Amino acid sequence: MKQKMSSEFIYQLFALLIAVILVHALYVGLIRPSAKAHLAQEAAQQAAGELDVTTRSLAVVIGDFEQESCFILLIWALAIMGYKGRRGMHERAMLERPLLDIPEGTSVLPEDAREYSRSLEALPEAEQDYLLPRTLLSALQRFATTSSIQAVSDTIKEQCEIESDRLDSENSMVRYIAWAIPSIGFIGTVRGIGDALGQAYKAVEGDISGVTASLGVAFNSTFVALVLSIVIMFCLHQLQLSQERLVLDSQRYADRRLLRFLVSH
Repeated sequence: MKQKMSSEFIYQLFALLIAVILVHALYVGLIRPSAKAHLAQEAAQQAAGELDVTTRSLAVVIGDFEQESCFILLIWALAIMGYKGRRGMHERAMLERPLLDIPEGTSVLPEDAREYSRSLEALPEAEQDYLLPRTLLSALQRFATTSSIQAVSDTIKEQCEIESDRLDSENSMVRYIAWAIPSIGFIGTVRGIGDALGQAYKAVEGDISGVTASLGVAFNSTFVALVLSIVIMFCLHQLQLSQERLVLDSQRYADRRLLRFLVSH
């Protein structure tokens, strides 16, 4: 478990680093030059007295530093959820495997628990760390020591509840990112409004270009942040749904493939 947490931390760290590099390179090489060119074209049209208002480009909408930070956090969150989703798929594949070969009609006594545990202990170390093998092994060990079917049932339920709590706590970073993105958008809103107020004297003189540009920063940052937070929350809810189903299916597997065969003295 400790090795898993260490590898996951390293993965998250490198995912953040790669997201920063890729997004910043895209902004420096493409988005910001395109936004500057579009704004310069609009300024030239206004200076020439043309009244036609051109459509604001996507590069202008997402071109500020707040939006860049939001996209970095979005990619980081998706990478974290992708890692957890991939592990969940591997754990779900265990549900399709006959981990316990107990023929129909067989009665498993407490002294038989050790024999059935060997197939679980023979699994690769990485697979032994999955929820289903851990739950089955803990249940068999509890049955061997207590000879109580109720104790086995409680062990299965306890293992699944602990796993559910652990999965929920490990999603805290994604929930933090989902909270941080709208906050960054609000920072962009405050910055844009502050810049607009700082140029109010120009608006009084008849030049409203600076005020409108600053207000554009304010509204664009909020718009982009809210859209990205919706995307993250949708993906997070799908991940949580998959994890909850995994826990419930694992508990059902243990009840169907083990618990109903147990017979105490």
